[in-house]
Amino acid sequence: MLTLYFAPGSSSMAVHIALHEIGVPFEARPMSFKANDLRSPEYLALNPEGKVPALLVDGCPLFEVLAILFYLAKRFPDAKLLPRENIEAEAQAFSWMSFAAATLHPARQRGLDHAIEVWQIADRRLGSSWALETYSIADIHLFRLYWRLANSLKPAAGTFPHLEAHYARMMARPAVRKTIEIETAIGYELPA
Repeated sequence: MLTLYFAPGSSSMAVHIALHEIGVPFEARPMSFKANDLRSPEYLALNPEGKVPALLVDGCPLFEVLAILFYLAKRFPDAKLLPRENIEAEAQAFSWMSFAAATLHPARQRGLDHAIEVWQIADRRLGSSWALETYSIADIHLFRLYWRLANSLKPAAGTFPHLEAHYARMMARPAVRKTIEIETAIGYELPA
């Protein structure tokens, strides 16, 4: 049994999308920043860091977006979220997701100019297709971060042409639309 602890719009959105892509049953447990759910004694007993996502796998917790996405891609290979038996593709996926976590995610903390600069790097790196040769967990992770940027900063059209096209391809995916529909119904509590 899989149980996802998530907060709408947070990094956990990537795991939420991946679970819908895979199509396996899972229990969804939405968490609220406003209600301070992530600091409740019950949740801190599960995840002492008090962060989302947390994925319970048969009662055992797994944390961090990259680790959870990799686990899901490997455990459910038929979903084709990571090329099979291809160590180079796996390394490229890790490269993208490490770049996303270490460079793109914290970029706004260093100011808008820095954020635009690193997102331009991502745009050039992405090019006109998926992050790897085919759709993968790297695309899901990249999308969640760009989704947040696009919906909060609203960059002018054409600022990030490859990321904009990637965003449109992602928004066409049923798993992405379903996740956004569910998370929107719960409500977003993240700052602008």
